[in-house]
Amino acid sequence: MSKTLEEYLDLPYTIELVHDHDDDERRGWFAQVKELPGCMSQGASIDEAAQNLRDAMAGWISVAIEDGVSIPEPRDLASFSGRLLLRIPRGLHAELSRQAEDEGISLNQYIATLLAGAAKWVGRPNLNESTAAERVGDAIQMSRVATKSAAANQTEIARIKRRKPKPESTD
Repeated sequence: MSKTLEEYLDLPYTIELVHDHDDDERRGWFAQVKELPGCMSQGASIDEAAQNLRDAMAGWISVAIEDGVSIPEPRDLASFSGRLLLRIPRGLHAELSRQAEDEGISLNQYIATLLAGAAKWVGRPNLNESTAAERVGDAIQMSRVATKSAAANQTEIARIKRRKPKPESTD
C-alpha cells in the first residue's frame, strides 16, 4: 500500500538550510530536502524558507504520486549501529592515541569528537516521536547551532593542529 501525501510529509527527511545571498546582495536562506532531488526553496528568513520548503515538498511529492514515480524515503537512524571499523596508518593511530591521552579521554571519544567537528555535526533529535512541523523547527534550530558552532569547531581543530607531538620514546 502506498503512502498518502501527509504520510510522506510526516517522514523525517533531511533538511538542509544555508544562509545565502543573491546577485544583488540580498540575504536570505536556501533550503532543500536531501532525499528529494530538486526539492528546494528559499526565503528571507529561516521560518519563511522552512515554510516554503514544506510547500515545495508537498508539490514534489504530489507530482511523484500522480506520475507513479518512486518517492525516496529517509534512511531510518535505527539502521545505523554507531559502530565503525576503520583502517588507518599506524603512525596516525599512534598520533591520535597520544593526542587523546593528552586530552585525558579515550581514543574512541577523541576520534568521534574530531569527526563530529569536521562534519559540523551537532547531534540529531529523536525523530520517531516528533511531528513534521517539529522536525522543520528542529532543522532550523540545528542550522542555527551549526552556524554558531562551526567557528568553535574550526578553532578547536586549529588548536589541536598547533599542538606539538610528544617525542617518541626510544625504549
